[in-house]
Amino acid sequence: MAKDVITLITSAHREVERLFDALRSGEGDRARLASVLCALLMAHSRAEEERVYPVIAKAAPGEKDLVRHSEEEHQEAEELAQRLTRLDPGGNDFASVLDELVSAVALHVETEESEVLPALREAVGDDGLSRLGEEFSQRRTEVLQEAPGGEEALASLTREELYERAQAEGVAGRSDMDKEELAASLREAHRQQ
Repeated sequence: MAKDVITLITSAHREVERLFDALRSGEGDRARLASVLCALLMAHSRAEEERVYPVIAKAAPGEKDLVRHSEEEHQEAEELAQRLTRLDPGGNDFASVLDELVSAVALHVETEESEVLPALREAVGDDGLSRLGEEFSQRRTEVLQEAPGGEEALASLTREELYERAQAEGVAGRSDMDKEELAASLREAHRQQ
């Protein structure tokens, strides 16, 4: 069963926070992690802006300014993430831009989870949240498949998220596939489009 959009969005927020922790620890391949982070932020932003925010603006007209502000925050986060991917992970600028990005995203997440998502829940109800969950998940995966670093970011999706996307794409045999097989099937389905 598809998850509702609020669950998917908050799960994506936690995923980004885990990447921030990994980047701040200084361990591992920070350049690769920055690339994955950038792809995830871009996919998340596009999915919200194209599938979720228009619904909020239409169903709750009083929230249009909040939606517009959220879109501006997305733009800022994407610009910082792209800048981060161009920096030397061992340099001082990397840590500075990372801190700026973490702060910007934390502010956005707080506003979204305390104001935007509750307004959405009130405006569309449970059925609307489920439908939006499918649309959000599908668009997020599409953007990940196209983004630099997106292949690795796609691999960071859960098996359930990949299964839901495979179901939407009509991938045969998906029930018997593991996570890697689902990701490969989605990549192949995308290439054939």
